[in-house]
Amino acid sequence: MKKHVLFILLSMLGCSCSPKDEMDEVIEKGLHVSIEQSKRMAELLWNRKDCLPRTLDKDGDLITSDSKWWTSGFFPGVLWHLYEASGDTLLRYYAEDYTARVEKEKYNKGNHDVGFMLYCSFGNGYRLTGKEHYKQVLLKGAESLSTRFRDHIGLIRSWDFNEAVWQYPVIIDNMMNLELLEWASKNSNTPRFAEIARSHADATKKHHFRPDYSCWHVVSYDTITGKPEKKHTRQGYSHESSWARGEAWALYGYTMMFRETQEKRYLEQAEHIADYILTHPRMPEDGIPYWDFDAPDIPNALRDASAGAVMASAFIELSAYTDMKRSGKCLDMATRQLKTLTSPEYLAEIGTNGYFILKHSVGSLMENSEVDVPLTYADYYYVEALLRYKDLNK
Repeated sequence: MKKHVLFILLSMLGCSCSPKDEMDEVIEKGLHVSIEQSKRMAELLWNRKDCLPRTLDKDGDLITSDSKWWTSGFFPGVLWHLYEASGDTLLRYYAEDYTARVEKEKYNKGNHDVGFMLYCSFGNGYRLTGKEHYKQVLLKGAESLSTRFRDHIGLIRSWDFNEAVWQYPVIIDNMMNLELLEWASKNSNTPRFAEIARSHADATKKHHFRPDYSCWHVVSYDTITGKPEKKHTRQGYSHESSWARGEAWALYGYTMMFRETQEKRYLEQAEHIADYILTHPRMPEDGIPYWDFDAPDIPNALRDASAGAVMASAFIELSAYTDMKRSGKCLDMATRQLKTLTSPEYLAEIGTNGYFILKHSVGSLMENSEVDVPLTYADYYYVEALLRYKDLNK
């Protein structure tokens, strides 16, 4: 499936090697800064064994989380990716320690983000080391995640709060946690895990998207009938707006589901979402989206580096599966996004930014939470995108 991607890359390069050389420099710079920043972060929190990096507060001070917070697995995942990129055994040592800090979440049945927590940490660890213990942690985590699924609704429940508003809320982010279930099904001969993942993806495809393939953030389902009862957007500008990171989660999630299943309906959904993003009139030329495509203060609205990083990683993967024309557009967008994220505007100088890699992400602007700050998941998908692009460049 990657042959036509290679053809497109060669076509983009033409007779000159300079575009490839430029991207080689971008990747080298991005990985160098990521390694140096991540080593400093790992050292900073080394003796605080219950802590993982989350973001910075308004004064620039580090905010950490315990393992229960949904982002706990991203920093261990960054360390594993950087160990993979460099072969630096110190990074592996750090990765093993920070991964172990998340292990108890394998028993967590109260959070739909067990996939984020465990697959980014233990999943990458298992992929790179083959440790049997890591495998068992992942399988127990998949078992815990699957308890949040209800057959008559066909989806994994996301949130347990705000019961006065939502009966059974499901957020678009939850597409990302299906990768753990698909992996667990293949590595345990348990078809139930894959059945849950595909049911969730199919119901999300049916109910979460508008005709133009923008998506709602939250769809709540009636617990009796199993049908949608509310369609909301909590972290975006309004219920009918297009929240940028939600679109990124959707693009990544359906691209991943095609990879895991080879089911054409998931590829087609990813292509539709990609076309929506690629042709959106309010998508900035440099590829880093405004926090919401319908923010009222565009072009002065804040950009969201986390959405740009997730999109870049997804576009690179989708380019290997889609037709040649769209593949070229996906790679062009990912190239622009990585160049922008690796520019001084977004990439931190070594020793600054609280030792996070990227600047200028937006968590939830409408709740005044994590606004224009570094976010650990922005770093994770940025590093993943660098490695994916590097693999294509080979």
